[in-house]
Amino acid sequence: MTAVAGMTGTEARSFCTRSMQIAGTEVVADRSGALYVPAEHTLIVADLHLEKGSASARRGIMLPPYDSRETLRRLADVVARYRPRCVVALGDSLHDRSAESRLGSVERAEVSDLQTGRDWLWITGNHDPVISADLGGAVAASLHLGAIILRHEPTPGDAPGEIAGHLHPAARVVLGGTGMRRPCFVGNGMRLVLPAFGTFTGGLNVLEQAFATLFVDHHFDVHVLGQNGVYPLARASLRTD
Repeated sequence: MTAVAGMTGTEARSFCTRSMQIAGTEVVADRSGALYVPAEHTLIVADLHLEKGSASARRGIMLPPYDSRETLRRLADVVARYRPRCVVALGDSLHDRSAESRLGSVERAEVSDLQTGRDWLWITGNHDPVISADLGGAVAASLHLGAIILRHEPTPGDAPGEIAGHLHPAARVVLGGTGMRRPCFVGNGMRLVLPAFGTFTGGLNVLEQAFATLFVDHHFDVHVLGQNGVYPLARASLRTD
Protein backbone atom coordinates (compact mmCIF):
# COMPACT_ATOMS: atom_id res chain seq x y z
CA MET A 1 0.00 0.00 0.00
CA THR A 2 1.44 3.36 -0.97
CA ALA A 3 0.29 6.67 0.47
CA VAL A 4 0.05 9.45 -2.09
CA ALA A 5 1.28 13.00 -1.52
CA GLY A 6 -1.61 15.32 -0.74
CA MET A 7 -3.84 12.56 0.63
CA THR A 8 -4.71 11.74 4.23
CA GLY A 9 -3.90 8.32 5.67
CA THR A 10 -7.57 7.35 5.67
CA GLU A 11 -7.91 8.25 1.99
CA ALA A 12 -4.74 6.36 1.09
CA ARG A 13 -5.95 3.20 2.86
CA SER A 14 -9.18 3.21 0.88
CA PHE A 15 -7.49 1.84 -2.22
CA CYS A 16 -4.34 0.04 -3.29
CA THR A 17 -1.51 1.37 -5.41
CA ARG A 18 1.98 0.25 -6.31
CA SER A 19 5.04 2.46 -6.28
CA MET A 20 7.86 1.90 -8.78
CA GLN A 21 10.84 3.71 -10.25
CA ILE A 22 11.11 4.81 -13.88
CA ALA A 23 14.56 6.17 -14.75
CA GLY A 24 15.05 7.06 -11.08
CA THR A 25 11.72 8.87 -10.74
CA GLU A 26 9.08 7.54 -8.37
CA VAL A 27 5.73 6.86 -9.98
CA VAL A 28 2.58 5.38 -8.47
CA ALA A 29 0.48 2.91 -10.46
CA ASP A 30 -3.20 3.13 -9.56
CA ARG A 31 -5.70 0.27 -9.82
CA SER A 32 -7.72 2.39 -12.26
CA GLY A 33 -4.89 2.32 -14.80
CA ALA A 34 -3.81 5.89 -14.09
CA LEU A 35 -0.25 6.80 -13.10
CA TYR A 36 0.73 9.48 -10.59
CA VAL A 37 4.10 11.27 -10.43
CA PRO A 38 4.32 12.60 -6.86
CA ALA A 39 7.29 14.93 -7.41
CA GLU A 40 5.41 16.67 -10.22
CA HIS A 41 1.90 16.40 -8.71
CA THR A 42 0.90 15.05 -12.11
CA LEU A 43 -1.69 12.40 -13.00
CA ILE A 44 -1.33 10.55 -16.30
CA VAL A 45 -3.96 8.53 -18.17
CA ALA A 46 -3.63 6.87 -21.56
CA ASP A 47 -6.05 6.01 -24.33
CA LEU A 48 -9.39 7.35 -23.13
CA HIS A 49 -10.89 6.71 -26.59
CA LEU A 50 -13.86 8.96 -25.91
CA GLU A 51 -16.83 8.27 -28.21
CA LYS A 52 -15.70 4.81 -29.21
CA GLY A 53 -19.27 3.63 -28.66
CA SER A 54 -20.74 6.14 -31.11
CA ALA A 55 -18.04 5.30 -33.66
CA SER A 56 -18.94 1.61 -33.41
CA ALA A 57 -22.65 2.40 -33.82
CA ARG A 58 -21.88 4.15 -37.11
CA ARG A 59 -20.41 0.85 -38.33
CA GLY A 60 -23.45 -1.12 -37.20
CA ILE A 61 -21.80 -2.48 -34.03
CA MET A 62 -24.20 -1.84 -31.19
CA LEU A 63 -22.36 -0.91 -28.00
CA PRO A 64 -23.88 0.96 -25.04
CA PRO A 65 -23.68 4.68 -25.91
CA TYR A 66 -22.42 5.85 -22.52
CA ASP A 67 -18.74 4.86 -22.71
CA SER A 68 -17.51 8.48 -22.68
CA ARG A 69 -19.59 9.31 -19.62
CA GLU A 70 -18.36 6.21 -17.79
CA THR A 71 -14.71 6.90 -18.68
CA LEU A 72 -14.98 10.49 -17.48
CA ARG A 73 -16.74 9.40 -14.29
CA ARG A 74 -13.90 7.00 -13.50
CA LEU A 75 -11.36 9.70 -14.28
CA ALA A 76 -13.18 12.12 -11.98
CA ASP A 77 -12.90 9.54 -9.18
CA VAL A 78 -9.14 9.28 -9.66
CA VAL A 79 -8.69 13.06 -9.85
CA ALA A 80 -10.67 13.44 -6.63
CA ARG A 81 -8.40 10.96 -4.87
CA TYR A 82 -5.07 12.40 -6.00
CA ARG A 83 -5.97 16.08 -6.38
CA PRO A 84 -3.20 16.62 -8.97
CA ARG A 85 -1.93 20.00 -10.08
CA CYS A 86 -1.73 18.70 -13.63
CA VAL A 87 -3.45 15.99 -15.66
CA VAL A 88 -1.86 14.60 -18.83
CA ALA A 89 -4.03 12.62 -21.24
CA LEU A 90 -1.48 10.50 -23.07
CA GLY A 91 -2.92 10.39 -26.58
CA ASP A 92 -5.90 8.74 -28.27
CA SER A 93 -8.12 10.58 -25.85
CA LEU A 94 -10.61 10.88 -28.72
CA HIS A 95 -11.44 7.71 -30.59
CA ASP A 96 -11.31 9.30 -34.04
CA ARG A 97 -11.07 12.67 -35.77
CA SER A 98 -14.79 13.35 -35.55
CA ALA A 99 -15.23 12.16 -31.95
CA GLU A 100 -15.07 15.69 -30.57
CA SER A 101 -18.12 16.68 -32.61
CA ARG A 102 -20.03 13.71 -31.15
CA LEU A 103 -19.33 14.56 -27.52
CA GLY A 104 -22.56 15.59 -25.81
CA SER A 105 -23.07 18.63 -23.63
CA VAL A 106 -22.92 16.52 -20.47
CA GLU A 107 -19.56 15.03 -21.42
CA ARG A 108 -18.15 18.41 -22.41
CA ALA A 109 -19.20 19.82 -19.04
CA GLU A 110 -17.50 16.89 -17.31
CA VAL A 111 -14.26 17.59 -19.18
CA SER A 112 -14.48 21.25 -18.21
CA ASP A 113 -15.05 20.34 -14.56
CA LEU A 114 -12.02 18.05 -14.59
CA GLN A 115 -9.86 20.88 -15.90
CA THR A 116 -11.01 23.44 -13.35
CA GLY A 117 -8.27 24.48 -10.93
CA ARG A 118 -5.44 22.55 -12.58
CA ASP A 119 -3.28 22.40 -15.67
CA TRP A 120 -4.44 19.98 -18.36
CA LEU A 121 -2.45 18.68 -21.31
CA TRP A 122 -3.71 16.65 -24.25
CA ILE A 123 -0.88 14.66 -25.84
CA THR A 124 -1.79 14.00 -29.47
CA GLY A 125 -2.09 10.40 -30.67
CA ASN A 126 -2.63 8.52 -33.89
CA HIS A 127 -6.41 8.61 -33.40
CA ASP A 128 -6.48 12.29 -32.42
CA PRO A 129 -3.62 14.13 -34.15
CA VAL A 130 -5.61 17.36 -33.86
CA ILE A 131 -7.47 18.49 -30.73
CA SER A 132 -9.30 21.80 -30.87
CA ALA A 133 -9.12 24.57 -28.28
CA ASP A 134 -12.84 24.01 -27.67
CA LEU A 135 -11.98 21.11 -25.36
CA GLY A 136 -9.84 23.32 -23.14
CA GLY A 137 -6.36 22.64 -21.86
CA ALA A 138 -3.14 22.72 -23.83
CA VAL A 139 -2.05 20.39 -26.65
CA ALA A 140 1.43 18.99 -27.36
CA ALA A 141 3.11 16.02 -29.01
CA SER A 142 5.13 15.16 -25.89
CA LEU A 143 6.11 16.48 -22.48
CA HIS A 144 9.31 16.33 -20.45
CA LEU A 145 8.94 15.97 -16.67
CA GLY A 146 12.47 15.93 -15.28
CA ALA A 147 14.00 12.60 -16.35
CA ILE A 148 10.68 11.42 -17.77
CA ILE A 149 9.29 12.00 -21.25
CA LEU A 150 5.60 11.47 -21.91
CA ARG A 151 4.40 10.56 -25.39
CA HIS A 152 1.62 8.55 -26.94
CA GLU A 153 3.39 5.91 -28.99
CA PRO A 154 6.37 4.02 -27.53
CA THR A 155 9.72 4.35 -29.29
CA PRO A 156 11.22 1.03 -30.49
CA GLY A 157 14.51 0.09 -28.84
CA ASP A 158 15.84 1.64 -25.66
CA ALA A 159 14.03 4.78 -24.51
CA PRO A 160 15.14 5.68 -20.97
CA GLY A 161 12.54 7.66 -19.07
CA GLU A 162 9.74 7.13 -21.60
CA ILE A 163 6.17 6.69 -20.39
CA ALA A 164 3.73 5.93 -23.19
CA GLY A 165 0.39 4.37 -24.03
CA HIS A 166 -0.95 3.28 -27.43
CA LEU A 167 -0.48 -0.49 -27.06
CA HIS A 168 -3.18 -1.17 -24.45
CA PRO A 169 -1.07 -3.82 -22.62
CA ALA A 170 -2.88 -6.81 -21.13
CA ALA A 171 -1.66 -9.96 -19.39
CA ARG A 172 -3.14 -13.45 -19.55
CA VAL A 173 -2.62 -16.10 -16.87
CA VAL A 174 -4.23 -19.45 -16.15
CA LEU A 175 -5.21 -20.11 -12.52
CA GLY A 176 -6.71 -23.45 -11.53
CA GLY A 177 -7.44 -24.23 -15.15
CA THR A 178 -9.27 -20.94 -15.69
CA GLY A 179 -7.81 -18.28 -17.95
CA MET A 180 -7.84 -14.65 -16.84
CA ARG A 181 -6.94 -11.62 -18.93
CA ARG A 182 -6.40 -8.21 -17.33
CA PRO A 183 -5.09 -4.77 -18.37
CA CYS A 184 -1.65 -4.09 -16.96
CA PHE A 185 1.30 -1.77 -16.63
CA VAL A 186 4.44 -3.14 -18.30
CA GLY A 187 7.93 -1.75 -17.78
CA ASN A 188 11.54 -2.49 -16.90
CA GLY A 189 12.50 0.32 -14.53
CA MET A 190 13.63 2.54 -17.39
CA ARG A 191 10.41 2.83 -19.38
CA LEU A 192 6.73 2.10 -18.84
CA VAL A 193 3.66 1.46 -20.99
CA LEU A 194 0.30 2.31 -19.44
CA PRO A 195 -2.92 0.32 -19.84
CA ALA A 196 -5.77 1.92 -21.72
CA PHE A 197 -8.02 3.89 -19.37
CA GLY A 198 -11.08 4.12 -21.60
CA THR A 199 -14.16 1.93 -21.56
CA PHE A 200 -14.37 -0.69 -24.39
CA THR A 201 -10.67 -0.26 -25.22
CA GLY A 202 -9.53 -3.88 -25.06
CA GLY A 203 -5.88 -4.88 -24.80
CA LEU A 204 -2.84 -6.41 -26.53
CA ASN A 205 -1.10 -9.35 -24.89
CA VAL A 206 2.31 -8.31 -23.50
CA LEU A 207 3.85 -11.41 -25.12
CA GLU A 208 3.08 -10.06 -28.60
CA GLN A 209 5.91 -8.87 -30.84
CA ALA A 210 5.00 -5.20 -30.36
CA PHE A 211 6.35 -5.39 -26.81
CA ALA A 212 9.45 -7.36 -27.80
CA THR A 213 10.60 -4.34 -29.82
CA LEU A 214 10.47 -2.21 -26.66
CA PHE A 215 12.11 -4.66 -24.27
CA VAL A 216 14.81 -6.13 -26.46
CA ASP A 217 16.28 -8.26 -23.67
CA HIS A 218 12.79 -9.69 -22.98
CA HIS A 219 13.04 -8.44 -19.40
CA PHE A 220 10.02 -6.57 -18.16
CA ASP A 221 7.75 -6.41 -15.14
CA VAL A 222 3.99 -6.73 -15.32
CA HIS A 223 1.55 -5.22 -12.83
CA VAL A 224 -2.08 -6.15 -13.51
CA LEU A 225 -5.15 -4.17 -12.53
CA GLY A 226 -7.30 -6.00 -10.01
CA GLN A 227 -10.55 -5.05 -8.33
CA ASN A 228 -8.77 -4.05 -5.13
CA GLY A 229 -5.26 -3.20 -6.22
CA VAL A 230 -2.32 -3.43 -8.61
CA TYR A 231 -0.61 -6.82 -8.50
CA PRO A 232 2.78 -7.98 -9.82
CA LEU A 233 2.86 -11.08 -12.02
CA ALA A 234 5.87 -13.29 -12.55
CA ARG A 235 6.80 -13.33 -16.22
CA ALA A 236 6.87 -17.15 -16.14
CA SER A 237 3.15 -17.16 -15.34
CA LEU A 238 2.18 -15.22 -18.48
CA ARG A 239 0.43 -17.03 -21.32
CA THR A 240 -0.23 -16.18 -24.95
CA ASP A 241 -3.81 -15.75 -26.16
